[in-house]
Amino acid sequence: MDAGEISILQGNKKECYATGAVNGLELHHIYFGVKNKKVSDDNGFVVWLTVEKHRGTYGVHGKYGHELDQQLKEECQAAYEASGHTREEFRALIGKSYL
Repeated sequence: MDAGEISILQGNKKECYATGAVNGLELHHIYFGVKNKKVSDDNGFVVWLTVEKHRGTYGVHGKYGHELDQQLKEECQAAYEASGHTREEFRALIGKSYL
């Protein structure tokens, strides 16, 4: 995320979205992969997470982190739609709906 970009879920607040911690943070692209990482950057579909919540066993990229990953995808899409965009616009960006 470039300095001028703002998270659709956190604004410019830099703390772990899941725990509120302010140290040991990593930027998480809510919709990741080759195409979706750029889309996430361009639209603020990012949040700050601690290393454990990002890459740990129970983190979004970990073995048991599916629930948090799904929650972030749903909340992000809801925020995008609440900001005036349609579900069809979201699908055009990401390829599917999480709601």
